[in-house]
Amino acid sequence: QVQLQESGPGLVKPSQTLSLTCTVSGAFITTSGYYWTWIRQPPGKGLEWMGAIHYSGSTNYNPSLKSRTSISRDTSKNQFTLQLSSVTPEDTAVYYCARRRIAAGGYDHWGKGTLVTVSS
Repeated sequence: QVQLQESGPGLVKPSQTLSLTCTVSGAFITTSGYYWTWIRQPPGKGLEWMGAIHYSGSTNYNPSLKSRTSISRDTSKNQFTLQLSSVTPEDTAVYYCARRRIAAGGYDHWGKGTLVTVSS
């Protein structure tokens, strides 16, 4: 059974860097066929795709966030990490990690999400 679990601080100060980790169990993040993705949902708004890391390790990002976003992985821990720099209160959101199927499309597994509040 594939499970994803987000972890990280629930409160970040403006101008700092938000860092979240997604720990995956039941599957390896290096297994072919999947993107490992970060998605967020600000309060009262829709889902926003932030970026993803391919099973090969390559990354792609939402153009609107690209200058502030970095996704990396630790294959020894089967984890992937999101870093979002220079945060503002507009970055307050529930952050999700999810697995996306490359061939079939769509997301087949999601973490439960973690609320990150940006506030001084």
